Amino acid sequence: MSQPTLITCMLTASTVSTAIRVALVVGTLLIAINYGDKILAGSLTPTDWIKMFLTYCVPYCVSSYSSAKAMLAHGLNSPPTK
Repeated sequence: MSQPTLITCMLTASTVSTAIRVALVVGTLLIAINYGDKILAGSLTPTDWIKMFLTYCVPYCVSSYSSAKAMLAHGLNSPPTK
């Protein structure tokens, strides 16, 4: 079996589900810290909504990238099962 690519490792079900959970937790905390006052005041702009979406994207990408790199570094052809 050939060595998987970074993208195929990033798209495995376990990597995606873990990255989503990380993004939800970390992204929500960052949004509360950075936009909590605007949320409570009801003064969010369209630009703020875009930035909040991107706030979730960053931890998702970091988590999926680091998981995939770890899988490749350990020579795993598939993610470990639970």
